[in-house]
Amino acid sequence: MEGSQTPAPSSGSGDTGLDPKVASLLAYLLGIVGGIIFYSISKDSYVKFHAMQSILLSVAIAIFYAIIFVISIPFSFLFFLDWILYLAVLALWILMMMKAYGGERYKLPVIGDMAEKYTK
Repeated sequence: MEGSQTPAPSSGSGDTGLDPKVASLLAYLLGIVGGIIFYSISKDSYVKFHAMQSILLSVAIAIFYAIIFVISIPFSFLFFLDWILYLAVLALWILMMMKAYGGERYKLPVIGDMAEKYTK
C-alpha cells in the first residue's frame, strides 16, 4: 500500500457540521452508505476524498467476497478464505479510519487514485 502525507484538513466544521476528520472517519465506519452520504453533502475535498475511497473500497470488498463465495462452492475446504478475507478487511478498515481521523490523506493503491480523480 502506498500513502501520501498532506496537511491536515481545515479545522472548520465545514458544511456537514462535523470536523472534517470526524466526517472522514464516519465515512469509513458507515461503509458504502456513509461514503455516499458524506460524498453527497460535503464540500470539503478531504472529506470527499475519504468518502469516495470508502465507497470504492466497499465495492471492491463486495466483489472479492462474491469471487471467494463462487470459488469456494465446489471446493468446500476453501471456506476458510472467507475468514482470512474478513480479518484482512477489518484490519484495513481500522487502518483507514485511523488515517482519516489522523488527518492523513492516505491513498490505497488503484482505489486511492480513482477516489482522487472523482474528487477534483
